[in-house]
Amino acid sequence: MEPRFNGKTVLITGAGSGLGRAVALQVAKEGAKLSLVDVNKESLEESKQLIHTDVPEADIILITADVSKEEDVQAYVKKTVDTYNEINAFFNNAGVEGKQNLTESYGSDEFRKVVDINLNGVFYGMKYVLEVMKKQGAGTVVNTASVGGIRGVGNQSGYAASKHGVVGLTKNSGIEYGQYGVSIKAIAPGAILTKMVEGSLRQIGGDDWEATGKEFVSVNPMKRFGQPEEVGYLVAFLLSDQAEFINACVIPIDGGQSYKY
Repeated sequence: MEPRFNGKTVLITGAGSGLGRAVALQVAKEGAKLSLVDVNKESLEESKQLIHTDVPEADIILITADVSKEEDVQAYVKKTVDTYNEINAFFNNAGVEGKQNLTESYGSDEFRKVVDINLNGVFYGMKYVLEVMKKQGAGTVVNTASVGGIRGVGNQSGYAASKHGVVGLTKNSGIEYGQYGVSIKAIAPGAILTKMVEGSLRQIGGDDWEATGKEFVSVNPMKRFGQPEEVGYLVAFLLSDQAEFINACVIPIDGGQSYKY
């Protein structure tokens, strides 16, 4: 069977770490040409080296950009199209958690920052990529929401509000663009052991974050964290032609925790 992404261009934001890096590695193994975007240039270089270790022939461009700045988003989309002529699949993933606090104590600047990256950044990405995909008459977008986008988690006003917004954008745009051959969906990861989740556990437990982590997943039906590569497998499927009819919906990957009473 021919690799699912042979000759296809996949654009990924937040590609310097975590889920973005895991998805980049997975689609590279399946033949994708990669446009990798992150705010951190060194992390991008690291991702490229890791991918080339497994897939030496992978065709990769790196773009340093801040997704909360509309002109940066326009530029990363333009550079991708200038290089590869098209964008077949887009993992609209870059995001931050922000500092944890009760709503009354949640900093207004912090709220603004988290929403700027997690919601405005996702919107700008869709705005400029969907224009390209509509002209092509084909394409797939996977947005990164969160279980914090389908339920309340506590102490995370900015994160929860922004990720609920991503869910709304996904459903709305999926309904708009299905007629143009474009499918749009979101994933809702739960506790996946990325640097961001480790940072969250450190906010709660300090140096004893691993013990905090064990307690954190004790209520998960599977009693463990998910791994980034597990998200990589899911997103690679959702970005592929095999998942074209999956549209305007949100798929949790959380061990079943968000369904537990």
